[in-house]
Amino acid sequence: MRNQIPLTNAAECCTPVGRAEITADDAENLATVFRALADPSRVRIVNLLATSADPICVCNFTEPLGLSQGTVSFHLKKLVAAGLLEREQRGTWAYYSLRRDLLPRLAGVFELEGANA
Repeated sequence: MRNQIPLTNAAECCTPVGRAEITADDAENLATVFRALADPSRVRIVNLLATSADPICVCNFTEPLGLSQGTVSFHLKKLVAAGLLEREQRGTWAYYSLRRDLLPRLAGVFELEGANA
């Protein structure tokens, strides 16, 4: 059984894969983020949030994605757990936003730091 890394830290700790050596923890963090984005519906959720100026209610994802609210909630939970989204409760509805502060760090995942190019 693998050691569990706190998922909320996964996206915050994105070590470039081109770094000469990465630790097992770094690799697990990257894998957590990659797994969270390895589903087309989750990529579309990130796209919807990236192109929205405001947080989006969970109920507003169902129509553009063509998925039930339960399925959308499942995907949102995975993205929140990976640290890619923030969730805000407003009454009975949950609103989601992309953690834009992490985008530069995520973009740097494929930088070649000291690796042979």
